Amino acid sequence: MIGVVGAGTMGVGVAQSFATAGHHVVLLDPSVEAAAAGRRLLRNGLRAARLLRKPASPEPMDDIAARIDWTHEVNRLAQAECVVECGPESIAVKKEILTGLDGACAARTVLASCTSAIPVSTLAGFTGRPDRVLATHFMNPAPLKDAVEVVRGPQTSAETLETVQELLRGLGKRPHVVNDGPGFVSNRVLMPMVNDAAERVQSGTADAETVDLIFTDCFGHAMGPLRTADLIGLDTVLDTLVVLRETTGDSRYEPCELLRELVEAGHHGRKSGRGFHSYGAR
Repeated sequence: MIGVVGAGTMGVGVAQSFATAGHHVVLLDPSVEAAAAGRRLLRNGLRAARLLRKPASPEPMDDIAARIDWTHEVNRLAQAECVVECGPESIAVKKEILTGLDGACAARTVLASCTSAIPVSTLAGFTGRPDRVLATHFMNPAPLKDAVEVVRGPQTSAETLETVQELLRGLGKRPHVVNDGPGFVSNRVLMPMVNDAAERVQSGTADAETVDLIFTDCFGHAMGPLRTADLIGLDTVLDTLVVLRETTGDSRYEPCELLRELVEAGHHGRKSGRGFHSYGAR
């Protein structure tokens, strides 16, 4: 059995990935409202996967959904082989989640965090099992992205690392293992670019469409930095920048004012229908 914590976009996407691969999943969220919204996210995610995955899973969507049990009780995760924590990108929140999991789960359970930036050494310190803690940084949307950034902490055991890599390969994912550090590889590099791109819009150098076209037309990127940020979720981007600013002390990660304004206005990107770009009603 696989546990997942958090019924938001990433948690539901991770749960869907495991359920599609045949695993029984228990998805924990203490909020009744979040769980209800999560069920809607799951339906939409299963439809999207059916349309966009090639080859698509031949299994009926209802059968995949039936392998996910929804719960508000952490003790339901006691016998999980692995629990993937997908809570908000906040050190305080993740401390609360991991402390609770450490107390509720069997000693053999691997605790994997879907953190975007928080060092594994910090997260492992919230538990009594640092050898069984690491990060599995799934990309959004998790069911459609074939690679996962796996972060090995300073005390992560070889057995834990191999167990998680085999689980990911069983999902059809390619695990790319990196060593620990704030932001790892992906967001240590991506977040300053997103922040700088937003500042170019804020300063009037170019509009968001032109900024992204520079990257797609001139550099051959699949999408520009601002559409990438919209896909990630601007609230997540903001939280990640705040964590990186806190953990590195580097002013490059100070979120620009335009990004803060968009998040405060509820414009979180694709999931809300508007971010740096507009995506229609949601």
